[in-house]
Amino acid sequence: MGRGEREPTHHKKAIIEEYATHPGDTGSPEVQVAMLTQRIKDLTEHLKEHKHDHHSRRGLFLLVGQRRRLLGYLQDVDINRYRSLIERLGLRR
Repeated sequence: MGRGEREPTHHKKAIIEEYATHPGDTGSPEVQVAMLTQRIKDLTEHLKEHKHDHHSRRGLFLLVGQRRRLLGYLQDVDINRYRSLIERLGLRR
């Protein structure tokens, strides 16, 4: 991917299909956290190569904070969905 490009749409569709709670679901906390996790992984790889890219590093911190808030919400609302999601995503080792 070049400068300013995001992940291809087919990757997003695959993530949405995998984590959707019902057909057409794009906004559930599970889908949002899965999408954020993928973006965090991509940015982490980018920063390994571009160590001085502080602008992207700040963006990474914002994404991590957003994911934490969504996971906290899901933990409060439905602990079983939360546990299932972190296990599926491989978070919280």
